[in-house]
Formats: sequence, C-alpha cells, structure tokens
Amino acid sequence: MPEERLQKILSQAGISSRRKAEELIQAGRVSVNGATITELGSKADLERDSIKVDNKLLRAPKRHLYIALNKPKGCVTTMSDPEGRPTVMQLLRGVKERVFPVGRLDYNSEGLLLMTNDGEFAHRITAPASHVMKTYVVKANGVLAEEQEKEFREGISLHGKRTSPAHIKRIKGGANPWYEVRIAEGRQNQIRIMFKHFGRLVEKLRRVKIGFLELDLPPGRYRVLTPREIERFRKLMKMETPE
Repeated sequence: MPEERLQKILSQAGISSRRKAEELIQAGRVSVNGATITELGSKADLERDSIKVDNKLLRAPKRHLYIALNKPKGCVTTMSDPEGRPTVMQLLRGVKERVFPVGRLDYNSEGLLLMTNDGEFAHRITAPASHVMKTYVVKANGVLAEEQEKEFREGISLHGKRTSPAHIKRIKGGANPWYEVRIAEGRQNQIRIMFKHFGRLVEKLRRVKIGFLELDLPPGRYRVLTPREIERFRKLMKMETPE
C-alpha cells in the first residue's frame, strides 16, 4: 500500500474526521514507529508502519458502517465532552464498531446526523465542493424582509469569508415564522450566525435532509443505511465503489 497523509489514514481508520485527525497530530497524540508526529504533511503506510493514537495501535476497520441518527436537543456532536454533557455516542447502543459524526449539529439543534467509520465518505459529504445539500427547518423570532432574504441567498461575510449561495423560503408565517434553509457548506453555527446577522435569533433548528436522505426516525433513534442508500451517496459524491 502506498504512503498516505497521516490525517487521511486516521480518518479512514475510523478514529475521527480528517479535521479532528489534524488536531490529534498537532497535539502530539499520534506516533509512527515510536516517533511522535506533529507535522500535518507527514505520511505513513498503515500496513507497514506502527501507527498509534494515544498509545493505542491503529488498525483498519474490518468493515465500513454508515448510520443515520436523529440527534435530539441537549446532546453534543462529539466523541466525548469535557463538561460531562451527553454526547451522540451514548445514543448508539449496540453499535460495536467505532464510528464518528459526519459534520456536526450544535447542542441546541436537532435532526439528521450521519455517523460512520469511513473517513473519505465523511470528508466528501462535508466538503462544499461535493455540493451535497443539507436541508433545515428553522424557527426565527421575527420575519426577514425580502431584501434580507435576497442577501441571505447571495451570502454574507462570516469570519472574513463569504458564505456560499444558499436557499431560503418561508414555510410558515406569523410573528415567529418557520423557514426552510438549504446549504452545501456547514460552518460551525452557520445558520444561527446568518440569522443573527439580520437581527433575528433562531429559536429552533432541525436538519431534515442530507442530499436525498430524509429524516425518518424519532428523536434519539438510529438505523444503518441500506446498501442502496450508500451507493446513491457514492454516486452523488462521485466516489468509486469499493470492490
């Protein structure tokens, strides 16, 4: 097997997302053949080298697993939480494989969340270049004006970088209206920050769709994706089907 970047190896082995793997490397928690690695450009070969994370030997997953979860409010989208809050991992009772969240939903948000141990799959879904649309329903504490909706669609400056074009439409009126929002990127707290930019607070936020996959589970429950669903995602992201 040819050498690959260490963060890619970690994500493909189901340790974490590629971004989190980079943090593990920079924190000095990864070693190759006994030497601690902190450079992100470092490469290794999982079959030939001894790669350890927190002194535990890394092995490729026996099989890739893909899970859809309806994340409830009041839990964090992390493997563990230093504040002791409930995590999405505690909802996966009966899952023996080590999986990690694909992207995130914040503590007060709910809805469809994918979990997997396939790092490349996770990377493709979260990468804006893959154009996998995520659909949300959002309750705001006030109505956006037409010109504000137009600016929302075209993108706003977020942390010095403009957001990608988005889709927004009001689906329920009143003083506290509901909106459907569709975006292909998912920067941390992006939708809440975008509404706040226009002087509106998000009261409720639920992700109801990722690509073609619709939320079909009660809160706190999960299911394994079907082979057909996995294949549809691979075609959507132009990924090769493993032999």
